[in-house]
Amino acid sequence: MSTEPTPSADDLRAAFDAPEPMTLGLEEELMLLDPETLDLLPRAAELVDAAGDARFKLEMPAAQLELTLPPERSVPAAIAALASARRDLAAAAAPFGRLAAAGVHPFADRLGLLNEDPRYLFTEREYGEIARLQLVCALQVHVAVGGADRSLAVYNALRPWLPLIAALAANAPFHDGRDTGMASIRPKIGEQLPRQGIPPAIASWESFADALAWGAASGAVPDARRWWWELRPHPAFGTLEVRVPDAQATVADAAAVAALVHALAGWLAARHDAGEPLATADIWRLEENRWSAARWGMDAELADLSTGARTPARECLASLLSELTPVAAGLGCEAELASAAALGERNGAARQREIAAGGGLRAVVVWLADAYLSGMEPLVTAPPGKDA
Repeated sequence: MSTEPTPSADDLRAAFDAPEPMTLGLEEELMLLDPETLDLLPRAAELVDAAGDARFKLEMPAAQLELTLPPERSVPAAIAALASARRDLAAAAAPFGRLAAAGVHPFADRLGLLNEDPRYLFTEREYGEIARLQLVCALQVHVAVGGADRSLAVYNALRPWLPLIAALAANAPFHDGRDTGMASIRPKIGEQLPRQGIPPAIASWESFADALAWGAASGAVPDARRWWWELRPHPAFGTLEVRVPDAQATVADAAAVAALVHALAGWLAARHDAGEPLATADIWRLEENRWSAARWGMDAELADLSTGARTPARECLASLLSELTPVAAGLGCEAELASAAALGERNGAARQREIAAGGGLRAVVVWLADAYLSGMEPLVTAPPGKDA
């Protein structure tokens, strides 16, 4: 594990002052599939070695990879980089199997093999079988807000919006061969580990430095990468990393989610700059909305954090999009943000269930594999035969 010293408050301020404001970067976790059975194929390490590409990295599960992309100045540029990386990785993967992106695999066994990296072996020793349950994939959106104080204000103000982002990006209704009844089962799998879900508010960089120092001293958080919440300040990059979205089946879906996150961060930053107080709430209220989002996706009703009044998630999304559209125009992602409304009407969870109703879970994985290289949702003809 890491032996690097934990950052001081001054180190953290310097890290978050450094990046170019409002750049963003994407990280995508994805599954390697057996070409015949479409089950998870635990050969990701062989694929990464054969590809020899710095964008392609291993994750903890042996059938999982991650695309890590450099920062870009706009969502269109970041999505173009994602599309290119998907094409290149698919070409490298062709001798091994197929690729797919979703929050979880619909019918693979719930326990998987892990890669034999020292960091992942540490996790397995610490958490036992729970580590082998973590066959989950996320789309992680990094935004460099620009300025330490501004970044911390936006971090705290983003927390109440995580459930709506999760509802939009929900893409994991099936797990271990069954319909879980959730729009995304991924959060419930993840929270068997510590430091999951809605993150704590951070009062100051001194407070965050103290938290990281305590984590290192206790052994619970040997380095900041193990601060696993659904949103975290990333000291190495000076970014806010939004980790709540499920991995998205298509590049177009990923673009909609990335645009929402980018424009939201820009909107909150502008309000901070104008001296406007940015609302937050007790964590348990946020967790109530988090549960609704995981259970119902865009069919959820989200509670007002002050009054408790419930509003359909689609109405919450429409209201937010109207606020964000001018910001998105300035950031160059207006078209991608507009597509978030369509995703809200029929997100990945909804499409997976539609496909399963006609062709079973194997048809869902066929769709996910076909969708991985398509910019638009492919037409699906459910094959005859028995469910996977």
